[in-house]
Amino acid sequence: MINLFIFLVILSILILVHEFGHFIIAKRMGVRVEQFSLGFGPTLFKKKKNGTEYSLNLFPLGGFVKLAGDNYQEFTGKSDEYLSQKPGRRFWIIFFGPLLNYFLGFLFFWLICFIGYPSLTTRVGGLLEGFGAEESGIMEGDRIIAIEGNKVKYWEELQKQVYSRQSQDYVNVSLKRGDEDLTLAVRIKQRSIEDQIGQKRKLGLLGITPFDEVITVRHGLLGSFYASFNKTKDLTIMTYKALGFLVMGRISMRESMTGPLGIFFITSRAASLGFIPLLHLMAVLSLSLAIFNLLPLPILDGGHIMFLALEKLRGKALSPKMDKAVNKIGITLILSLAVFVTYNDIVRNFGDKVSKFFIR
Repeated sequence: MINLFIFLVILSILILVHEFGHFIIAKRMGVRVEQFSLGFGPTLFKKKKNGTEYSLNLFPLGGFVKLAGDNYQEFTGKSDEYLSQKPGRRFWIIFFGPLLNYFLGFLFFWLICFIGYPSLTTRVGGLLEGFGAEESGIMEGDRIIAIEGNKVKYWEELQKQVYSRQSQDYVNVSLKRGDEDLTLAVRIKQRSIEDQIGQKRKLGLLGITPFDEVITVRHGLLGSFYASFNKTKDLTIMTYKALGFLVMGRISMRESMTGPLGIFFITSRAASLGFIPLLHLMAVLSLSLAIFNLLPLPILDGGHIMFLALEKLRGKALSPKMDKAVNKIGITLILSLAVFVTYNDIVRNFGDKVSKFFIR
């Protein structure tokens, strides 16, 4: 029940921020907001203020902002209605939802880097047979302090210095062995390894494994900003690469996508590890929500933006009939995707027995 509560709180925060993005820009532009709702199902709380009805519903697994005149059936032509606005103004109303989610993810990464997060040190825990570290005389317990003169303190820093090297390259490894300082020439050997999105990459390796020694990495306020910027950028690039590989069939949709059920299990595991892993998960989910919502699919924010661009080029909007048909297609696609990812989450977390049950 605690894990379920944490999951619902996280989801509610991400949805609330997203919908608030739409809400605040609509208000700023003078568009009448009829309803701001979090969740679905029976209403637990409802209050009307300044023409907007605010409501909290029983199941916080969604949310929406209802703008006046946001569909052709209700549009009357009044100046405070959504469809009365020019495409550029409507773009900002749509775009600000995912933008706030993206910014929230960045803020979470910034907070993590400022508070501090655990990282392995560069102390050697083991040697791989047939690799350069063993050949050069590196020993278990040695602490690596620099690669080619570039200081390294954390395991991630060491990896970045080595991964891009080619086979047969030699690097000067400075290390500390007890009270003794040594510099050894170590031959790099490449190995094919699957990356985070399941693609095989050749990476340069020294042939060492980390010692089980963890320290807390903390950055200053500006250093945290820079580190957060890099983490956000890297995650964004990786996500779009994964989406591209998904479209090209290079990675499996079944293995690479998850839905609310899968996110619940991931949240439960993150919560058991502590506050920082949970905050990291929230950052990743917030960025992912922003990126997913900007995909050019009908009913998603990206789909609406795509049709706004089309309207700008054509000089007129889609006909009410076409708009209704496109929304139906979008709803069908999203519902089909939801069923697919939920089924995969069930199979992934409860085993093939469930899969066989559904097939029968």
